[in-house]
Amino acid sequence: MSYEIKDINLAPSGEHKIDWVRKNCPLLRSLEEDFTREQPFAGIRIALSIHLEAKTAYLCKVLAAGGAEMFITGSNPLSTQDDVAAALASAGLNVFAWYNSTEEEYFHHIAKVLENHCNIIIDDGGDLVNMLHTKLTDELQYVIGGCEETTTGIIRLMAMAKQGQLRFPMVMVNNADCKHLFDNRYGTGQSVFDGINRTTNLIVAGKFVVVAGYGWCGKGVAMRAKGLGARVIVTEVDPIKAIEAVMDGFDVMPMHEAAKVGDFFVTVTGCAHVITEEDFKVMKNGAILCNAGHFDVEIDMKRLREIALDTIDQRQNIIGYQIDAERWIYVLGEGRLVNLACGDGHPAEIMDMSFAIQALSAKYLVEHAKELNEKLIVVPKEVDNEVAVRKLRFLGKEIDKLTPEQEEYLNSSAV
Repeated sequence: MSYEIKDINLAPSGEHKIDWVRKNCPLLRSLEEDFTREQPFAGIRIALSIHLEAKTAYLCKVLAAGGAEMFITGSNPLSTQDDVAAALASAGLNVFAWYNSTEEEYFHHIAKVLENHCNIIIDDGGDLVNMLHTKLTDELQYVIGGCEETTTGIIRLMAMAKQGQLRFPMVMVNNADCKHLFDNRYGTGQSVFDGINRTTNLIVAGKFVVVAGYGWCGKGVAMRAKGLGARVIVTEVDPIKAIEAVMDGFDVMPMHEAAKVGDFFVTVTGCAHVITEEDFKVMKNGAILCNAGHFDVEIDMKRLREIALDTIDQRQNIIGYQIDAERWIYVLGEGRLVNLACGDGHPAEIMDMSFAIQALSAKYLVEHAKELNEKLIVVPKEVDNEVAVRKLRFLGKEIDKLTPEQEEYLNSSAV
């Protein structure tokens, strides 16, 4: 075991957090039992970079129960929880991460994870994959394949694959139905407002909430804002998604127009410079900005810092920027993922599904290592369905099944 963490003495607190997650993740508990018995990862080394909090920690322990040697870091400096990292290290896993690391420390930890001849790569945003392809190419020979957790990471993978740069197969975990339909929509929707409410202690009802991007994450954020009593405005670049937003009952307008009326702004696009200097200059005094996309590029923080007349640490995780003599705007969590920089991330029951997909996808890679020809792999339908069937069972729900006659009808051309 090796580790670089802040303080091993924090382990008891982290262990309690992980135990709470375990109690609320029946899917992962069932996989832990299966993996302990079957040992699907015996002799396998897994490199993992996901937001290092209690739910991720339990995934790591489930994979370790299956025989994997784990090498773990975080995927965002402000989402790592030091007590959780200490708990994993205390349990004998290899951990390299601490809260609020510098950029240099962050990439040092990624390198420390990858310098161990790892066979499976579990990534969240693509930083592990990128370093393997640019700086640690000698390690590529040991890689069977990997799994990508989030939309942003898949965008990066698609660009690499299109350019012929991707050297090993990656399972697109984010695109599984049991991931994006629930994690991205219900998980992001709830956890974003958990972070906003915990940090600001302000009411949402009656205010204008501007949601930038109407993919599955944006749909979830807009739905939860509406449920809290907000008047929701959606900004989009995709005309079809914009129509969806209108028919879901939301107003749609360009960001520069929305900037004039918004009270809360949530960016969730996966793109850069969604809110820019032109928008800062027309915002109301007291406007609150946050980001729920993977990287801290959606709000142009560099330019905001440059044009600000003054700044103030208003509350923990709230920095105010003075735009002119009468107007301040406020940014939560330095423009990083608000649900993790200012909260605990998605609910455990949601990540139970996402991480079950992760664990089974990693198992699929090991079992089919010699058969994988494509670089971008869709999560097999049997994996998606296995997670859904288990989840329904744990929810105590049953569904109908097609009769043989119905199956014959659906598979025939008969009317």
